[in-house]
Amino acid sequence: MIELLRRNRDFKMLWLASVVSLGGDWFATVAIIGKVTDLGKGTWLTPALAASFVFVCQMLPSFLITPIAGPLADRFDRKRIMIVASLLQSGAALLFLVSDRNTLWLAFAAQAAVSTLAGFFSPASQASLANLVTPADLPKAASLLGTTWGAMLALGSSLGAWFSTQFGRDAAFIADAVSFLIAVFFITRIKGATRAPSATVRARMRPIVDTREALSYARTNRPLFFLLFSKGGFGLSSGVVGVLTSLADHRFGGGDRTIGLLLAARGVGVVLGPVVAGRLGAKKDVAGILRTCGWSCVVYGIAYFAVGHAGFLWLVIVLTAVAHLGGGTQWTLSTYGLNANTPDEYRGRIGSADFALVSLSMSISFLVGGWLDRAFGATTAFTVLAIVSLLWGALYLRATTSIRADAANPARA
Repeated sequence: MIELLRRNRDFKMLWLASVVSLGGDWFATVAIIGKVTDLGKGTWLTPALAASFVFVCQMLPSFLITPIAGPLADRFDRKRIMIVASLLQSGAALLFLVSDRNTLWLAFAAQAAVSTLAGFFSPASQASLANLVTPADLPKAASLLGTTWGAMLALGSSLGAWFSTQFGRDAAFIADAVSFLIAVFFITRIKGATRAPSATVRARMRPIVDTREALSYARTNRPLFFLLFSKGGFGLSSGVVGVLTSLADHRFGGGDRTIGLLLAARGVGVVLGPVVAGRLGAKKDVAGILRTCGWSCVVYGIAYFAVGHAGFLWLVIVLTAVAHLGGGTQWTLSTYGLNANTPDEYRGRIGSADFALVSLSMSISFLVGGWLDRAFGATTAFTVLAIVSLLWGALYLRATTSIRADAANPARA
């Protein structure tokens, strides 16, 4: 992977932009969760609900803007989309500075604004990838971007927890705003085309029609169809991440440091997941990706079921990392599969639809997880959502049996 960064300057610039932007986001996430948790104390807003609402504000806007973001990435200069989105994100991040107990809603609004703009950035970035690297390099590039998300989650959460403790949460919010400006610098240095030269651009954008057109194409390609819904199903159990804050606050003493450690463990798992899966023989053909996505959800469910019953912080940290070995593998391989199996003229819309489905399912799961924690406690919340993950993994493996068999044996297809 280092060799790929050395010889492909454009991909290196895209990767560096992702590093600083994601790093800044996770750097500030601990401060955001800590701030809304503190401001909500003494009200109906429990720590788990506060964290869940932050994560919902991170995810739900991407679902709502799908009909616009996807077609936009397939019709216009993807590089310019990324630049404009990052500049606006820098301004939105500064809104965290002015929220207080009387304007708590503003903190959630700021997070929603940053995430809405990320909903434009992400499909443009993902759709650009296959145009900036060769088909032979695409698996490495997709894997590197996937592990970068996890690495920045681990590093950014750890540093953010320390930084906000030492210098205050406002300093973390300013650092987040600056990170988007640094990302713009790297994006402007991309020289290659981020869209295929032959891509057809109609004069008028039709958000609903254009999105429906891409989904209709996906329905004609069964492997692509199931890859498209892979993350969405996985997201149904992701509300466990919001409940981690409840453990940090009630079972292990709370504070930005504990939240940072648990989020960092999540990031470590995301980084190591694709590596461990590769060592265990996970293949990157369609059959291998579908099989691994299903088993990843099973691992996720088993590990988080154990988290709900663990009584030691170090054990929760280890189990959280193990859970996201599965989560990181599922996310990275499904993203690669979509990039490798989608034509360029559909790639922005398919990528946006993929992000929208997981955003919607995760938002629902975060709300359900926060409610379960408030009504029945963290152990029940972890147990219910872990069972959801186990069931989805089993159903996904069952539903893709024939597709995997056909892909492994083309003579059957």
